[in-house]
Amino acid sequence: INMNSGGVAEEGEDENTDDSHLQLELSAFRAQWMSELLPGPRYGEAKRRLLGAADQKRRQELAREEEARELFLKAVEEEQSGAVYEAIKYYRRAMQLVPDIEFKINYNRSPDPDRVGGTYLAENEGDCEIDDLLAYFQHQLTLQSSTLKICEHEVETTQVHISALPTEVLMYIFRWVVSCDLDLRALEQLSLVCRGFYICARDPEIWRLACLKVWGRNCTKLPFSSWREMFLEKPRVRFDGVYISKTSYIRQGEESLDGFYRAWHQVEYYRYLRFFPDGQVMMLTTPEDPLSTVPRLRSRSTRLESVLFGHYRFSQDTDNQTKVYVVVAKRKEEKAEYQKSRFCRRNPVPEAEHSFHVGLQLSSGGRQRFNKLVWIHHSCHITYRSTGETVVTAFDVDKMYTPLFFARVKSYTAFSDRPL
Repeated sequence: INMNSGGVAEEGEDENTDDSHLQLELSAFRAQWMSELLPGPRYGEAKRRLLGAADQKRRQELAREEEARELFLKAVEEEQSGAVYEAIKYYRRAMQLVPDIEFKINYNRSPDPDRVGGTYLAENEGDCEIDDLLAYFQHQLTLQSSTLKICEHEVETTQVHISALPTEVLMYIFRWVVSCDLDLRALEQLSLVCRGFYICARDPEIWRLACLKVWGRNCTKLPFSSWREMFLEKPRVRFDGVYISKTSYIRQGEESLDGFYRAWHQVEYYRYLRFFPDGQVMMLTTPEDPLSTVPRLRSRSTRLESVLFGHYRFSQDTDNQTKVYVVVAKRKEEKAEYQKSRFCRRNPVPEAEHSFHVGLQLSSGGRQRFNKLVWIHHSCHITYRSTGETVVTAFDVDKMYTPLFFARVKSYTAFSDRPL
């Protein structure tokens, strides 16, 4: 009996020891759990971050609502004064910002003219206002998100949105839009998509590369304030089309066999000049109308035999007039050899080389800029291979040399071969 009592006592001590260990582990777990629940440095930082994001979002909403309120009140004034078209523009902008803005308006308050007419509705009429609009868009994108994003998708989609691309990749896409043909018109149209695209389209590097391609590596933007202003304001030829002139005159024909009458003929022909950004130029004189000729001048590898190829350069003399000097000649054909049994036939080498030197004055006419070229010089240079002598024949620039006017051709910039 005594032995059994001792065994029971030992078992009771073991159970008490296990219970004490379990209580210690449980107390340690509770202490760790409570320490994790108590606010610490990380908790305070996360809380501050959340409060800061909420406060920033609240400020953005208030700023957006204030802007929409000013626009809506301005629209009401325009509608009351009878300017319905202007009122619709203000209404549309206000409801794009806050769809239910009409229910949050205090109609006893008049709009602030400085805010409505300032940066909110900047128009593209001058460089100063464009700069303000650019700064305003950059400010808005900064307010919307702590991390600057070019754009955001309006509708949820399962595909990857363009806003997910890095800025560097997006700018490379914009350089493909401009292309090696300097289609800056497409870049301006792309800037109308959204505020982010507007900012990307004003990137100075794109406009700097375009200026260097037109005026060479040594050009500077002075006295212009930006590369974009230089490209838009400095006189230059245009590349997205062709310059065309039409000349017509009446020529007396031969006398009839019976001597009763003499025929008169009306002669018409066209001159075409196509410039490229790398300094190359094509010139063509033909009686064919532009409808059939212009599409064949899209590429420099045209098969028109009468096309003259050459180069051009700009010159600004003391009279502050920009002139374009062109030198063109017939494309040199490679010697063609035809091997047949033991005989070889080659194209004969011409005894003289003909080149044409043209001087044109660049000006603007009508609403378009740099769309008119006026003849100031035209001569033919003949160089004889045997003696090396060059004979120059200058033509009188008279009324037969009608000015060339620019015509934009959409197919010339429809495809992009290389990026800017």
